[in-house]
Amino acid sequence: MSYYLFVTGPSKKKAQGETLAEDPKWELAILATVQGFSEKLLQDSVGGEVPVPAGLEAVSLQQNDGGVMETLSAMRRWLRLLDMAITPAMLRRAFTPDTDPEIAEAMLRYFTRKKDLSDVNREKTDLVATFLYRRPRVPGQWERTGYGLDGSLPLAPFEIALIEILADTDVPSLPEEHVQLLRRFDSLQKQVEDYRDLYALLDSGTLPMVRQIKQSFDSSFYHPGVLATIAPYNVAFGHKFDDLFLAAAAEIKSFAEALQQQGGSILGTVDGVDVTVEDVGSLKEPDLLSLDYGQALQKFWRVSQLKKVLERRPPLRRIPQLVRNPVKVHSAPPQKIEPRPILKPILDVPAMRSALTPQQVAAEEAKLLQVEESIRVFVRVADPKFRQIVPMRFFNLALTPAEADAYCADYSAEKSLRAGIARVQLRLVAVTARITTELEELKRAGNSPSLWKLHVDSLIALLEVSRSTCENADRVLASANQHGSKEEVEALEKSMQKLADCSSLALKTLTGSSQEKSAGASTSN
Repeated sequence: MSYYLFVTGPSKKKAQGETLAEDPKWELAILATVQGFSEKLLQDSVGGEVPVPAGLEAVSLQQNDGGVMETLSAMRRWLRLLDMAITPAMLRRAFTPDTDPEIAEAMLRYFTRKKDLSDVNREKTDLVATFLYRRPRVPGQWERTGYGLDGSLPLAPFEIALIEILADTDVPSLPEEHVQLLRRFDSLQKQVEDYRDLYALLDSGTLPMVRQIKQSFDSSFYHPGVLATIAPYNVAFGHKFDDLFLAAAAEIKSFAEALQQQGGSILGTVDGVDVTVEDVGSLKEPDLLSLDYGQALQKFWRVSQLKKVLERRPPLRRIPQLVRNPVKVHSAPPQKIEPRPILKPILDVPAMRSALTPQQVAAEEAKLLQVEESIRVFVRVADPKFRQIVPMRFFNLALTPAEADAYCADYSAEKSLRAGIARVQLRLVAVTARITTELEELKRAGNSPSLWKLHVDSLIALLEVSRSTCENADRVLASANQHGSKEEVEALEKSMQKLADCSSLALKTLTGSSQEKSAGASTSN
């Protein structure tokens, strides 16, 4: 049950033609480990030792010299009952840094061999595989270079470990559509890492999207390659989500304390219900982070909504107090408080572009390199029939045949006209994709001034990058007109026109939004 080796052949049991079904004692040993862990997990729920059916006690299993098949049959029925009593949240809390990895390996074998396609079994398998990835036996184990069972096909070390752990499990090959789904996790992980706000992450639709993708794998979900792809994503997402949630909770609690010192009691209203200082005081972050998915998601959403309310316009409502001898005083009529506008009344785009710093432009350049690489990976591994449609977070990016060829080109480092055209097309496509993404993000910024400002700043920087990109493209186009073919010139012109249209839309969106706000303010006055 060890996975220390990175270069591995078929396991000894596999090589001898043995499987769990043909080696009942081996299967009984695995299930006994699962049984012991499950019974210990349920002790708190039943208030003591779990009553074990006759013949399945630890002593009976150790002394079992015959009747292995009958014991196995009883064990499977008993484990099905125990499994029904254990929720994914209970299992998540039970796996601590002190948990023996061999227990996790036994649980993984059990869940994958059940071939149960229910959400509960899939979620349990998911968290056990993630536990193994999060806690390698050797530090840095998953970062080392690994090789496939044939000694030539490169595989991720964690996938090799799972192949070894599940060597006795019947694993069918992955269909092509599931391979394509796996390729989406790299871009999804990069998108998650870009979020700086809990509300933005929850509102992006990433959680239900990933959940739907996992469901789409059907029985392939239990394939080592699928689990080896999902587990790293889960770890990266978990770190990011925890950081954003804890930051949001800390900000809300800080505001609640300040409000309480001023005599206030109600922080804001979420879904028509007042959220009080006492509600926030009872917020227990560790408990929320260990809940079942369905229960936790609703609570996380309320926390993010409350943070959004406080960010828009922190309210201050006093607790009504009884006065024994009220004194009538004359005071000015209450003023009507208008909500703070999200957009500035006047958005001076030229001035904002002239105020750009080299650091802002460099930050966008770094993002563009990531976008170029993500598109390149997708186009090169995708089915040729579908490589011109690149799935992005909020839209599908359509490539021209020439742009797709440029992303597959192996001559981009040459000092030649065709290489120059390819490099320019890579950048034109990447800038177009980034501007479109930021426009979509801007639409979803809602009433969050900080998020809105963040995306406006990105668009301003991208407009400047677009200008320099178009200038470089003009120089390459001039050379193509002199020495290139008609097809090369037309292909480059199409890419340039797409970026020009996208930049024009971004500029109209920024200036149009400010004009719309100004008009709205005039109407209200």
